[in-house]
Amino acid sequence: MKKRADFLATRRGDKRRGPLFLVEALARPEATQTRVGFTVTKKVGNAVVRNRIRRRLKEAVRTHAADDMAPGHDYVIVGRVEVLTAPFDRLKAELSRRVHQKASRS
Repeated sequence: MKKRADFLATRRGDKRRGPLFLVEALARPEATQTRVGFTVTKKVGNAVVRNRIRRRLKEAVRTHAADDMAPGHDYVIVGRVEVLTAPFDRLKAELSRRVHQKASRS
């Protein structure tokens, strides 16, 4: 996702909070494609830190959690600073679990 309006629309959906990130999910009945957006606020750190968090989350989605995402849903993942210190296996497992729970509830 690239447009701010899409990110704001996803905020109306389900929320699943975790120690590493927040996942917001919204079903779009008219769509068949899954869309994912990533957000890291300035409270987390400077641009270098925020980009590292975003890159780790993108890679976890690409390698592991994309299979768990339901078609026709938008997902926004809001990263926290703990993403940097968490082992990558834990990050992948947590992301997959949160996304899967969202897909089953929607």
